[in-house]
Amino acid sequence: MITGHRQQRCRGDRGSAAIEAAILAPVLLALIGLAIAGGRIQVAGGAIEAPAHDAARAASIARTEGQARTDAYRAASATLDQQGLHCSQLTVVVDTSGFAVPVGQPATVAASITCVVDLSDIVVDGLPGSRTINATFVSVLDTFRTRT
Repeated sequence: MITGHRQQRCRGDRGSAAIEAAILAPVLLALIGLAIAGGRIQVAGGAIEAPAHDAARAASIARTEGQARTDAYRAASATLDQQGLHCSQLTVVVDTSGFAVPVGQPATVAASITCVVDLSDIVVDGLPGSRTINATFVSVLDTFRTRT
């Protein structure tokens, strides 16, 4: 049999689980949101390396500086589409100074990719709306191929 003192203590604990859940739920949801954002940024950071590689390679195969820039952008866009990474803003900068090096001397071309990843669909206080991720890759130009 329960005494009067024990009955009062049991009655005083009623509703405490609901209060604890109301306090902890927003904290847990914020942690889940941060984990999702961190995962998305990590995946995007790893996925941006391949488009930089493909852009530099496409630029190194091109015959002219203008074609190198165009081919690099197309290659980077295609690789990003294949990986399912959608940049709200994509910038591909190609350093074509290697095309000015005389034939017979080693030269390189570099492609730098800047991708702005949109995080606005993850609603967590204090989280920025987007994150900028960069990657650069250098590819060798054929030493004995003509360059214009």
